[in-house]
Amino acid sequence: MIDLIQNATNFIQEYYRTKDTTSLFYHNYEFTQKLISKANNIFEDQPELNDTDTATIQLALLFSATGFAENYSAPYPASIACATTFFNTEKVEGAVKSNTLECLESIAHKTPKNKLQQYVLDIYFSDYGEKKFAKKSSLLRHEIETVTAQKFTEEDWLSYQIELLSQHRYFTAFALSKYNLIKRKTLATLLNDKSKLRQLDNKEELKAKYKAKYKNDSPERSIQTLYRVALRNHIKLSDIADTKANILLSVNAIIISLVLANTVSKLNDPANRFMILPTIVFLVFSIISMIMSIKATQPNVTRGEFTKKDLREKNVNLAFFGNFHKMELEKYQSAFISLIKNKKDVYNTLTTDLYYLGSVLDSKYRLLRYTYLVFMFGIIISVITFALSFIYRNTITL
Repeated sequence: MIDLIQNATNFIQEYYRTKDTTSLFYHNYEFTQKLISKANNIFEDQPELNDTDTATIQLALLFSATGFAENYSAPYPASIACATTFFNTEKVEGAVKSNTLECLESIAHKTPKNKLQQYVLDIYFSDYGEKKFAKKSSLLRHEIETVTAQKFTEEDWLSYQIELLSQHRYFTAFALSKYNLIKRKTLATLLNDKSKLRQLDNKEELKAKYKAKYKNDSPERSIQTLYRVALRNHIKLSDIADTKANILLSVNAIIISLVLANTVSKLNDPANRFMILPTIVFLVFSIISMIMSIKATQPNVTRGEFTKKDLREKNVNLAFFGNFHKMELEKYQSAFISLIKNKKDVYNTLTTDLYYLGSVLDSKYRLLRYTYLVFMFGIIISVITFALSFIYRNTITL
């Protein structure tokens, strides 16, 4: 029997060496070695088992996990086939072979028919009754997810473990005394964890539900969105106005530079005297356009201070820097804290800020419109003046 066990061990080692077991984090050769080690420890305290019985149990445990490397979805028939191959190779017949194959079949169905099969099942599933079951089960989860591409949520995995432990039972006296109590404690812990997780999920779901409900039903959000959008649009319009004014300012500056560089120096020539009037008209309109563009982007200077009377009568906008930039920090902080205590005052401040932004935009765009009109008519008048001056150049005495 000892030689048979050794041959079976060598066979299993060679079997695992030739198989790709990189995805088997739980049902691997190390798992088999631990089963054999547990069995040897148990045999010392079980005088009822003779050498043939222990050899049968060891052989069944050696081949018990081989099927996972062959066919993960149906591992135990593959384990039986592997054991059959070994027995045929070794030309083993009789009770040892049949009892070993029956023990392997009992693992698949978890229904032992005799004492030997009870020992095999209790040793094979001894992990369920160990304190490190949670740690080892994480390897099993990783193995299942890797091999089958099945993904577990935390609640799904807790349910899977609870089902494993709930449907399992120990049969022998040694397993009932050594493993059953720990298994029950582990099961109770898993049930408690699942209950807590479900309560947490329900709480988060309820919180999200009410948050979404009040978020949609509350007018506060709509009001805040209105202010946010309106203020952002006003600021964008102000930026657009400044950009347009800068473009016009740059164009006029370039025009004046070109005129001064290329035209004015030629006006001393009597043949070019007719260009004096259109040049003056052109420069005048360009300068006026530049001045108006500067005025459109010129910031207003404010006093930057407010009094207690201004605060009391709400004649100050604390959201606009021009009303507080000269104030001391402590006074401004005190005024601002008083402001945010009252929601109505906050909305009034935002409304005031919006109103004055609109007033500034009105003056900017109005002045900008006149600036573009001046620039446009200046170009037209300058071209007409140049054309008339060219036509009547012989009669011009400038």
